[in-house]
Amino acid sequence: MTELKLKQQVTDLLSATNSIFPGNVTVTLGDQKSGYVRHDQAEQLMQNGDIEVHVTDITAPSYTASHEVMHLLLLLQGFPQITFNLTTNNAKLDEQLMAIATELYDMVAHVLIVKNQRDHDLIDADIEDLYVKGVYATIDSEDPNQDDAMMTLRLLTLTDLLVFFGGDLTKERAAKVDADFPKAWAAAKQLYQVIATKPVESPFAMRRTVVKLFKAFDDQMLAWDLPLLHGSEFVTMQSVLSDRQQRLEVRQLFDIYHSEMVETAQQTRAFIGLNKNDRQNAFVLPAPAEKDSDEFFKELYAMNVKDLFAKLNMPFTIR
Repeated sequence: MTELKLKQQVTDLLSATNSIFPGNVTVTLGDQKSGYVRHDQAEQLMQNGDIEVHVTDITAPSYTASHEVMHLLLLLQGFPQITFNLTTNNAKLDEQLMAIATELYDMVAHVLIVKNQRDHDLIDADIEDLYVKGVYATIDSEDPNQDDAMMTLRLLTLTDLLVFFGGDLTKERAAKVDADFPKAWAAAKQLYQVIATKPVESPFAMRRTVVKLFKAFDDQMLAWDLPLLHGSEFVTMQSVLSDRQQRLEVRQLFDIYHSEMVETAQQTRAFIGLNKNDRQNAFVLPAPAEKDSDEFFKELYAMNVKDLFAKLNMPFTIR
């Protein structure tokens, strides 16, 4: 471990996080130094109710530590999370889908995180240079004569680049990225418009944007003739509900459908509760074991939403 040397802004951020987290949140530093920054250079380790944010790469420890702590802070502040309660029964495919969905979700979270970091002088010109180096350490330039297996990764990486710069790269940077990644860059700018169309300032706004981004990503995959994420079905997106919505019957907010995928906890066929408004997976149910299914769903639809979520131990955010 390296001696902890973080900016005061990070220490203050840690204090704010610890004030609302029931355990203890600490930051530790490793000893790798790549010469660029990426968002995979830190991890959260939980033990006995405490969380250690371990920065593996210390190229820019205050930037990297603050970024990871802010992800945790968003969770503690009630911003909606994603979970994965379904399986395709193909572990490798599940892993790929979860990685892509998490990247898309994180991009929307980064709108809030990057703004906070910039407001607290944790991103400057040096960090911007290191971030761009991180992009080029992640993806290779496109071959103008053929597509390759890196197109999806390029799209994700370049969309996140736009989020980092708030869509406002210098002419020189934009020209270089456009020259190196013309196809992915054009697509990334379209995805970024989905993120940037409306402010991401509240849990409700964040959820709305993530759901739209899942759909826009699949539209791009379809255009490129690449495999779809099917994020609206595969990914369970935490609900953001008003007081009134909590009191409604389940039938008024959700439609429940049988999925071809399998519910992970009990390894049985799955039923998905889709939000009526945006058709996003809001909860997953295993097939009823004892009751007749007609009776089971009749009772389920008649429950109020708050009681159902309590029964499922499914957290939600109050709007």
